Amino acid sequence: MKGRSLKERLEELEREEIIRALHRCRWVKARAARELGITERMIRYKVNKYGIRRREVGQ
Repeated sequence: MKGRSLKERLEELEREEIIRALHRCRWVKARAARELGITERMIRYKVNKYGIRRREVGQ
């Protein structure tokens, strides 16, 4: 992790948590958003921001 900014590390952690929630919720974004305590709109935004694609991360 050396050399990465706090912002980069937080974004990576957030990305990983979103992916885990999506896996647990079988990629139902509304359910994953509720589990994470964020809105459906926010999870859609973050999925796009981090380039999360179902086929690329499995399941």
